[in-house]
Amino acid sequence: MTSALVALLVVLLQAPAWAADQPSFQELEESLTCQCGCGLTVHACNHLQCPSALPLRQEIRQQMAAGLGKGEILTYFQQKYGEKILSAPTTSGLNLVAWTMPFVILLIGTGVVVLTLRRWRRGAARPAPPAAVPPPHAPRSELERQLDRELDRFDG
Repeated sequence: MTSALVALLVVLLQAPAWAADQPSFQELEESLTCQCGCGLTVHACNHLQCPSALPLRQEIRQQMAAGLGKGEILTYFQQKYGEKILSAPTTSGLNLVAWTMPFVILLIGTGVVVLTLRRWRRGAARPAPPAAVPPPHAPRSELERQLDRELDRFDG
């Protein structure tokens, strides 16, 4: 039993370095979008005899047989078909803005809500100053006395 484990370790340690970068066929299929219009990945495309998925699968096999790594294979497909072939957008250029903007907008919105709530709480906590009511026996101005005379004449 021990010799079998030692033999397995020797085989694993002697594996070529490129084997670590060698992706699985399914992993590559899931990294590419089918171009038939279904909107699914090449792996998930459910059209029988799909005019897009079948040739793409064949190209994936050819690239894997050439010993290319995942990054090189995806770059090949991106150069051949454009960025639309990738199932996940890249994180460079304008796509970086598309990746980050939802989080930036969420942070800004949270900040606005927090500031608005703080202002509302401060406004509600302070009582309104009492209205200035003149004392009932305060001296009246000449205009107020004239207004009283005219109102009396109007009512009478």
